[in-house]
Amino acid sequence: MASIAEGIAQAAERLSYGPHGERARRDAETLLGAVLKKNRAWLLAHGDEVLPEAAIRLFAERVERRSFGEPIQYILGETEFYGLPLRVARDVLIPRPETELVVEKVLELARPFRNPRIADVGTGSGAIAVALAHILPEAVITAIDLSAAALKVARANASRNGVADRIRFLEGDLLEPVAGEQFNLIVSNPPYVAERDRDSLAVEVRDYEPAQALFAGEDGLAVYRRLIPAAHAALGPGGFIVLETGYGQSDALATLLADSGFTEIELAADLQGTPRVASARRA
Repeated sequence: MASIAEGIAQAAERLSYGPHGERARRDAETLLGAVLKKNRAWLLAHGDEVLPEAAIRLFAERVERRSFGEPIQYILGETEFYGLPLRVARDVLIPRPETELVVEKVLELARPFRNPRIADVGTGSGAIAVALAHILPEAVITAIDLSAAALKVARANASRNGVADRIRFLEGDLLEPVAGEQFNLIVSNPPYVAERDRDSLAVEVRDYEPAQALFAGEDGLAVYRRLIPAAHAALGPGGFIVLETGYGQSDALATLLADSGFTEIELAADLQGTPRVASARRA
């Protein structure tokens, strides 16, 4: 029978040979903490306690999955975004901290609107829509995704966070499900990874996250080219578009926005100084 400390040490040894060996011990502690429903401090304080057989089996299974590079969020089935608990599965991208900057930009731009009508295009896990509904109870939010499986996850996250009655979920391509409607804000974290960059991605992204939500043509701009003019047509006068963007795409994105008639184009950087959020206004 292994103790908690021994279990962590053995798992860390196994994970050290995987694609994320530099995080081996931390990952081992995270996985065991989730199995036992205890935090890291508790694990360290109770290292001599013997692990139950059921916990050993579940822990070993999760360590094995992690050893091949599967993201911990998928193994545990959940993550956190903007302080809210979210379910995640391999049907959706794992929400990133930088996407919280997109939410913050929408909140800033939504202030002048009394009951802002917001469309979240390519909602995935529903992270953006759920966060906005949580903070803006007066907003009218529509969340759209091409994937029925992703929408199932998004609906579950809306229910979990008590905002299911304030988000309309629609299945379809970009803004097609809301043809003829107008919005004050359109927000999207669309696929923007270039196909040519596929091999440079980390294993846990390339091999586990849904390709449909990652890749957008050879240069990564294919979805922007379709979404931006469609958004311009769907925004009311003075409405805003807010987009997450990838490394090295800011100039091209600004050109696409200008060519579609948008003004007041702004690019906000993340903590690493990389342009991450593009916003613009329909005149």
